[in-house]
Amino acid sequence: MRGGMLYTLSCYEIRSTQDNASKIEAQGYKSKMTPLPGKPVRGSRTGRPIMALLDLLGRRWMLRILWELREESLGFRALQARCGKMSPSVLSQRLKDLDTAGIVQQDARADYRLTAPGAELVAALMPLHRWAADWAKDRAKSASSLPPAVRSSPKKRSAHRSRAD
Repeated sequence: MRGGMLYTLSCYEIRSTQDNASKIEAQGYKSKMTPLPGKPVRGSRTGRPIMALLDLLGRRWMLRILWELREESLGFRALQARCGKMSPSVLSQRLKDLDTAGIVQQDARADYRLTAPGAELVAALMPLHRWAADWAKDRAKSASSLPPAVRSSPKKRSAHRSRAD
């Protein structure tokens, strides 16, 4: 350590780990910020509203949280139970992001609920829900109309093909 900086030798290059740490810290901080319209987000330097929304909704567990809050407000533990294997720290961060974005808020009982804009967002997602349900039905119908050899799993099909060849 020299003058408060630690130097490392890597592939014949001397570089400051303090400089690298500050770069990584700055990048990590930027990626942890709540995506909001008008601010640069993943995939957009301009911060277009749609890009901010896609960045926000694209974060792991975000859509699941909105889905679970679509019909009723829930406390932290109840919401965590409905979301399965989500860790408390991830749930807490996602709820903070949704609160910062104005999509979710806590009520007087400390339950989480959708705000009016949050309810509008979930309503906008409902056509996707209906489309997905129709898609699943169509896939089930088309799969049931196929011959049994084609309906079998890929592992069985490849084994079947190799025996026939």
